[in-house]
Amino acid sequence: MKNRIAAMIFLMAAFTAIIFTAISCSSDTTTGTTVTTSEAPAVYQKIYGATDVYVEGDYVVIKSNGRPEHKSPYYLGTQWQSSLYEAYNGPNPNFVLNPNRITEFSMTYKIPLNPAENTSHPSTPMGPMGVALNGVAFFNQYAGGGAPLTNEINSFEQYGGHPQQQGQYHYHVEPSYITSIKSDSTILGFLLDGFPVYGPTEHGETVTNADLDSYHGHFGVTEDYPNGIYHYHVSTEAPYLNGDGFYGTPGTVSY
Repeated sequence: MKNRIAAMIFLMAAFTAIIFTAISCSSDTTTGTTVTTSEAPAVYQKIYGATDVYVEGDYVVIKSNGRPEHKSPYYLGTQWQSSLYEAYNGPNPNFVLNPNRITEFSMTYKIPLNPAENTSHPSTPMGPMGVALNGVAFFNQYAGGGAPLTNEINSFEQYGGHPQQQGQYHYHVEPSYITSIKSDSTILGFLLDGFPVYGPTEHGETVTNADLDSYHGHFGVTEDYPNGIYHYHVSTEAPYLNGDGFYGTPGTVSY
């Protein structure tokens, strides 16, 4: 009887080990190596628009369809028009609807789990340079071709975003829908270098460019990082979200 019980315990332990291995490991077909995965720290679970968030080696992997959950005039003429179209009702009297319309993308962001300063401060790319809590991409402070946002900003709808030519919706400035449902001081997402982006206020005060370095961030204690961390802020002045490059080393984004 004792032998049967011992055998059953052994089989249960072996089965548990197999299941754990299947959950926590995956095969990288490009290198032939096994990559260990695990649940991401709590702060990354705040990315409510992601389809999946997990840790893979030294990176946090964030998957998203890139489409905003909030309403927008850029849903006009799309399959989501009946539920998500909303005419422009923002404060800009010069708003002009651009010809592009929102679509979905299968996006995978890989950002450093433990971000650190890169003294060369790589330039941000044209295209996605980070991801917001709702899974929408952050773009830098330039319009197409590296031009200032001076004219393009008139196509930003009431929640601060618009789609580019291929239909990828994105924010160059404060994602006001997120700050409206969260707070002006909330974490808004992450740039590709793994450093977080926060709203336009901190400790009850409005953040201005004078409070930030040339990369549009600074070091300080936040609700999510009680020991302090370098972090970016959105502001109402150019460059709005990021300045002269990444503070750290960027990860990757793929479609």
